Amino acid sequence: MGVVAALGLWAAGAAHLPDRAFPRVVCATMVTAVGGSVQLSGNAGPLARTHAGVTVMPLSVTLTGALVLAAGFLRPLRHRAAAGAGEVAGWAARIAVLWLAALTGLAFAARQTFAVDLGDGVLGTIGDLFGAEPEVGFTTHVPLTVGFGLLWLAGVLALALLAARTAPRPARAPWFATWVRPGAYAMVALLLASVAVGLAVALVAAGTRGRPAQTFALILLGLPNLVWPVLTIGLGATWKGRVDGPFGLPVPRLLDEVLRTPDVSTLDLGTLAGHDGRVWWLVVVDAVLLLGAAFLAAALTPARLRLWQHALRMAVALVLTVLTICLVGRISAHYGLSLLGIGDVGGGLSGEVLLRAGLWSALGLAALWGLVTGFLGALAAGRARHRGTGPAEGTERPGGAGPAGPPKAPAEDH
Repeated sequence: MGVVAALGLWAAGAAHLPDRAFPRVVCATMVTAVGGSVQLSGNAGPLARTHAGVTVMPLSVTLTGALVLAAGFLRPLRHRAAAGAGEVAGWAARIAVLWLAALTGLAFAARQTFAVDLGDGVLGTIGDLFGAEPEVGFTTHVPLTVGFGLLWLAGVLALALLAARTAPRPARAPWFATWVRPGAYAMVALLLASVAVGLAVALVAAGTRGRPAQTFALILLGLPNLVWPVLTIGLGATWKGRVDGPFGLPVPRLLDEVLRTPDVSTLDLGTLAGHDGRVWWLVVVDAVLLLGAAFLAAALTPARLRLWQHALRMAVALVLTVLTICLVGRISAHYGLSLLGIGDVGGGLSGEVLLRAGLWSALGLAALWGLVTGFLGALAAGRARHRGTGPAEGTERPGGAGPAGPPKAPAEDH
């Protein structure tokens, strides 16, 4: 996680921050990646007022940490068909102790203060006249960071047991691997496949359209922040967003054009297609990915399950996945400075970034897509399973000759 965060921030230009703040910014990025609480603060003296806040998870760093921790947790259990609760809890506790120590260190290290340059405009003149030296910084709330970080770890380990095919099933729940794991495995595969598609598109864009540093910053810090909301938009979901001031998002030009408006903008297939008609291909890509996930889930499920049951399970799994995307994909960041009631006069010091989903419509559309693709995926898996199996023992022979008779008894010895 530290390597990915450091490379992403370096590509974004954070290595040039004053006061050797780069390591502390890396720590703050890792804290936010696991749900920790990072608070922005400002101090401009009695003549000025600052306001700032940030809510964002760099999901590339989050995804990297989740994959590494899940692999480490499952490695000692990979050869077990079943595992008791005590054994699983023991390995989870070992990881939790190390995680707690690392998280506490990150929480105390992630704090820094920067001086704000007022520039040569009106604000700079007034600041020099009254001796105002505004500062802005960030710090962490250690108890909240540790608490949310432990909850995040518990969620990652639980999801690893739910989704990984190599994970042992609970000893007292033989139905677990049959009924729960296929859907969870398919949803994790769906999320990773969408990230892989987004990565391929980003690499092509970096090689053909220039600005490779900005593209790699997006890949290493927030590629899922872009790809997963776009996945829901392809399902028909609606997001609200706005970008204002110098604190923009390293996103494709199309999204920047839609978001950089005086008011809150709507992100959906219609508004995006108004700028670029190729956006409608998102529906096709989503359909292919969802059908693949539904086929995978059905192929891992016992054949006795009916089509409507497959469809219902796919709908529930997809609704939970979209709900997670809507919750972790939210972005809210703002900063502002006013001096003697004059705010952002020629200095470009204030800004806002906002992104949130229309939750209920997104969940309803996810349920509908899940029912349809779950039915079709199960139908395709059933046909593939039928083609891959020969006639069962005792079935009718070709040509209508009837079933095979019982085996003949061996001849008696004389």
